[in-house]
Amino acid sequence: MMKKFSILAAGILSVAAIGAAIAHESENPAVKARTSIMQLYSFNLGTLGGMAKGEVEYDAEAATRAANNLVVLTQIDQSAMWPAGSDNVSDPSTRALPTIWENFPDVGAKGQAMADAAVAMQAAAGQDVDALKAAMGDLGGSCSACHKAYRAPND
Repeated sequence: MMKKFSILAAGILSVAAIGAAIAHESENPAVKARTSIMQLYSFNLGTLGGMAKGEVEYDAEAATRAANNLVVLTQIDQSAMWPAGSDNVSDPSTRALPTIWENFPDVGAKGQAMADAAVAMQAAAGQDVDALKAAMGDLGGSCSACHKAYRAPND
């Protein structure tokens, strides 16, 4: 009897957790798409960052693959993913601040800085860990510059 109750309780908790996750997900396809892009950035930056910090052994092939992915991601036309009204005031599932749409030329410049830093990382990633570390500062800095200006803090 106790085993059946435990299984039932686990099932209920799983459904509740999935429901909570879905409740925090945007219904706006543009927000979903850009969140997906950001997750892909994060995944590949995590690979490179782990190597740069020495948390993961340097692997030239894996570093090159992650850098190549970042370059491709920065080349995707994301303009349809940033419609006006898809900010954190209108959609609480996003952290994008409304000021993005007031300063779009600056956002574009910051995006270009990230694209340039990704290309520099692409050239450095497969050389050795020191080259990867040297390129990491500009790449991480380009992400932070946009996030500090245009993304609400994580609660």
